[in-house]
Amino acid sequence: LPLVPKPASCCMSVASLSRLASATRVLWQANKPVAIFLNASRLDYDNCLDFSRIESLCDFRRNNTDYVTSEDDIIHLTQDVEIVICKEMQIPSTALKKFPPSVKLVCEAGTGYNNIPITQARKQGIAVCNVPTYSTDAVAHMAITYLMNLSISMFEQQRMLNDGDRRNFTGPFTLPLSELNGKTIGLIGGGGLIGSKVCDIALVLGMNVIISSRAGKLPKNHRHAQNPKVQVVKEIDDLLVDSDYVSIHCPLNDETRRSFGRAQIEKMKPTAHLINTSRGAICNEPELIECLKEGIIMGAGLDVTVGEPPEMDSELWTLPNVTLTPHIGWRRIETRQRLVDMTADNIEAYVDAKDENDYINVVN
Repeated sequence: LPLVPKPASCCMSVASLSRLASATRVLWQANKPVAIFLNASRLDYDNCLDFSRIESLCDFRRNNTDYVTSEDDIIHLTQDVEIVICKEMQIPSTALKKFPPSVKLVCEAGTGYNNIPITQARKQGIAVCNVPTYSTDAVAHMAITYLMNLSISMFEQQRMLNDGDRRNFTGPFTLPLSELNGKTIGLIGGGGLIGSKVCDIALVLGMNVIISSRAGKLPKNHRHAQNPKVQVVKEIDDLLVDSDYVSIHCPLNDETRRSFGRAQIEKMKPTAHLINTSRGAICNEPELIECLKEGIIMGAGLDVTVGEPPEMDSELWTLPNVTLTPHIGWRRIETRQRLVDMTADNIEAYVDAKDENDYINVVN
């Protein structure tokens, strides 16, 4: 039989095929949007997270720091970038105004977005998106962790041991202990996702729940709307006077900023505890400190503060009836990986969008 010549394409050498594949990869990479995570170490502080989905969607760059404070550095990092990612990092309006025209999307890797001037971003044609549901369970569990520890003076007992005080092991017990069943927890903003999850768990613990709602009622389809153990009030004051524990779960905005201070604390029971896992600036911190020093309430468990960390000379560090944690409600490894993956969802929707109507979780 006569020999049939191979097609020319089949005669390419392995080296030629390799060069072609490499060139294709370079071209594909060149067409991907450039993304910068301004403070990647805030989220991936232990280098245990998988960013492969984001890397598959864009030319992904990491700035491995916890916070960028210099406006000049922020502006420099965003040059020739299309997607900016940040985590609880303030982007000043003056810096945003100097973002290059290439920036089209800012992704807050978190739920709260009060750190981003969203109105100014919209004026510049920049969409801002967040991740509203990644930490619902984790933050609710953080509030419950405080609740359970405060009820049995766990933190105070550990402090005594750290100071070498073993009296509770050798003599009459000195700290207050109480059951949670039958007690009342008041949830400020308790109709939202996290507050509702806290409500779920508190009910399982046998507690009564009071939820504050500006409407004075929950939506008809809310799972706790008809629960006889859940009372809904319009006025926060009605919640404060009857609660053994008050837990804050509302977002930070112009209306809620510094809205919880002496006037509210003085309405609480003297045996009550305050828990805040939401945003520190919801509290009027100077007034909160003074009330705690005066013993107006039993104490407070704070996973959030106005400044994070608080100023080094803040009395919050040393008050004996305050327990501080460094905003760890969202930091569990599974929660952080979920946040990365859901941020990838936001980026994927942007990359695949025919127009801005196809973006997801846009807040401006």
